[in-house]
Amino acid sequence: MEITQFGPDDQVPLRATVDVANAAIGADAPWSHPATLTSYAGMLRHGWDGEPSVPFLATVDGTPVAWATYNTSEWDNTHLAWLGIEVHPAHRLRGHGSVLMDFLVDRARSEGRTSVGIDGWDSDAARAFAARHGLEKKSQSLNRRQLLADVDPDLVKTLWHGAAELGSAYELIRRSGLTLERDLPALTRMASAINDAPTDDLDIEDEVFTTERTRNFETCQLARGFRLHRVVARHRESGELAGHTVVLVEAERPAIGHQEDTSVVRSHRGHRLGQWLKADMLRWLGRIEPQLETIDTWNAESNDHMIEVNDRLGYRVLGRSLQFQRSLQG
Repeated sequence: MEITQFGPDDQVPLRATVDVANAAIGADAPWSHPATLTSYAGMLRHGWDGEPSVPFLATVDGTPVAWATYNTSEWDNTHLAWLGIEVHPAHRLRGHGSVLMDFLVDRARSEGRTSVGIDGWDSDAARAFAARHGLEKKSQSLNRRQLLADVDPDLVKTLWHGAAELGSAYELIRRSGLTLERDLPALTRMASAINDAPTDDLDIEDEVFTTERTRNFETCQLARGFRLHRVVARHRESGELAGHTVVLVEAERPAIGHQEDTSVVRSHRGHRLGQWLKADMLRWLGRIEPQLETIDTWNAESNDHMIEVNDRLGYRVLGRSLQFQRSLQG
């Protein structure tokens, strides 16, 4: 098997990767939206916040059989490398995934990383692969989808008003695109509340938020072809930002949306701000993105509070992903 690193401008391996990814999606998660050249090139060029994955294409006698990604950060968790491996369904059970796993683990060791992790859809095959390579399940998360045509606007209105009554000390602010420079420090402080979300047994540190990283997130999402919408809750008396919710809408496929962070600062909890923020986002999107059909979200399965809010707003479970991790020390 030949393993070749490539970049977002390398059209031949990029197309082959998208084909492998879509074959894997069809077999493992048929509800997922197919990959596109645009979405994968954008991910490999910009990453989430300026630290893109390193991609590899695996071929046998010139035939693409698998692809992999190697993900690290210099912002935080500098002990960790997160890996991604997808094998084409027609080429499974031949050891290709294991060769890629060993290759990526060797890279992590050579760079001084002391832990590796990988995701997999909940299946016997994923669990067996993880066990074979000494990885233990440390967390599990749920992929949910909201079908906007099935969402009752009267219910959303009721949830909005019910939360607004409890949150009368706050006001909601809607923003699309880049945050104003003057507001970045306050937004950054508030966004760090996401570190309170459960991480179960994963060996990970809190994310480090800086104004540079906050700006990177916004510019990278816009450069990847997403429209970025944010609703922020602000405490009227102090002016402090108390929470936010973010939705990305694909410009290439504007019927598809992605729910990103929803978080509330600890000192401002207990006022149903999360419910208010998400309900307000739905009402706003109905006006500015009327073509939107679905919104996908991910939550750790142990995040009872956010799951309860999502259930109220009509999100339904599509599938479960497992997170595995192992130490490279000892």
